[in-house]
Amino acid sequence: MRRSLATAFLGVAVALGAQAQQYPNHPIRIIVGFGAGGGVDVSARVVGKKLSESFNQAVMVDNRPGASGNAAGGLVAKSPPDGYTLYMASSAIAFPSLFPNAPFDVNKDFAPVSLVAMGPSVLVAHPGLPVRDIKSFLALARSRPKQVLYGSAGFGTVTQLSMELLALSAAVELTHVPYKGGGPSIIGLLSGEVHVVFSSVPGVLTQIRASKVRALGVSTQKRSTVLPEVPTLDETVLPGYNSGSWYGLLAPAKTPRAVIDLLSSEIGKVMQLPDIREGFVRSGFEPEGTTPDAFATFIRAEIAKYDAVIRKANIKPEVE
Repeated sequence: MRRSLATAFLGVAVALGAQAQQYPNHPIRIIVGFGAGGGVDVSARVVGKKLSESFNQAVMVDNRPGASGNAAGGLVAKSPPDGYTLYMASSAIAFPSLFPNAPFDVNKDFAPVSLVAMGPSVLVAHPGLPVRDIKSFLALARSRPKQVLYGSAGFGTVTQLSMELLALSAAVELTHVPYKGGGPSIIGLLSGEVHVVFSSVPGVLTQIRASKVRALGVSTQKRSTVLPEVPTLDETVLPGYNSGSWYGLLAPAKTPRAVIDLLSSEIGKVMQLPDIREGFVRSGFEPEGTTPDAFATFIRAEIAKYDAVIRKANIKPEVE
């Protein structure tokens, strides 16, 4: 019995090794858990097009919206681990405690390939709020516990979690006003319904340039290429603060490492191309391209960080 099992496992290993050496020899599919036209979809199509050129194989994007992207993630998690079905994940995958019924385990069911792009948020304030920068904002918030209202794109979104992370890090008490999307939250800010909002850079760039809102700080540890004059929260008053949207490519667990490394290497090359970098920057994202191990470490850190925020801020799980 043991000999038979050993022989079977050896056969599987040999078959996977042979597949990895021939990879890719037929079309690749990138599953996206959201509709066409959004940031995740555009990222998948940009990367897919360049991978198709590199591999001389078709790379197709398959949109499977539903359940905050989790339905698509479940499909990929259950796909053969051969590198032909991939998942373009968003930062929402790092909030597993908000999705207890998700059809996959983030830590067990995927093999990270590469971080593709990081999207900084910018903290913007209504011009009527008597603050000029992040230091004066935090001083005001401390002097008025729970009186400062912040808008978000909705419960459990990265915009809410980024603000709750800020509140916890700075020991201030803010009041959350959720909207149905980033656009409505900006409208709420402009109308004076709320005092501050975390927004994607493109979502509020025109208002910043027109002085309709005041930029206080950038959420990631690198300044935005589009707003280089705006300091990061990390470099000013909150050392170590880092939050934002991101996209990254995952494969099913047990995909051969040779395939993972090849995909990661090619994505790294893609993200260095001038036209690709320019396109991502225009859309408010900073192009990345990392090793599989670096991406795995990043995901683990993101999960730990946001799990702590969700627990301490008492954010309830989403019922699917």
